[in-house]
Amino acid sequence: MKSKEERARLVEQFKEIPIEAAVYQIRNKINGKLLVDSTRNLKTINGRMISLNGGTETNKELQKEWNEYGPDAFAIEVLEKLKPNDNPFVKIKDELNKLEQQWIEKLQPFGEKGYHSSK
Repeated sequence: MKSKEERARLVEQFKEIPIEAAVYQIRNKINGKLLVDSTRNLKTINGRMISLNGGTETNKELQKEWNEYGPDAFAIEVLEKLKPNDNPFVKIKDELNKLEQQWIEKLQPFGEKGYHSSK
């Protein structure tokens, strides 16, 4: 269990993260495997960590290796933030999905290179 001071520090860090949509990766530092995902709010990456630490991650292979290697064997890195767009007809979700697909296409995180199912 975390100390009250550490918990308070984490809560303050969480509050300071701006609300930004982005594509990120979870990278296994031991074998180089990647999971590319996107979020409409970077703050939700903390939730992903909680699910991995709690054993409730939906990607079973990622969860298995997280349990095997431990959290220190992984890095979560923002690949690209979605540029703000004032056009009311642009849907953030659609733009984010396109950006995520571009990164998946670029990084090819399938098979031995990642945690994604093959195309």
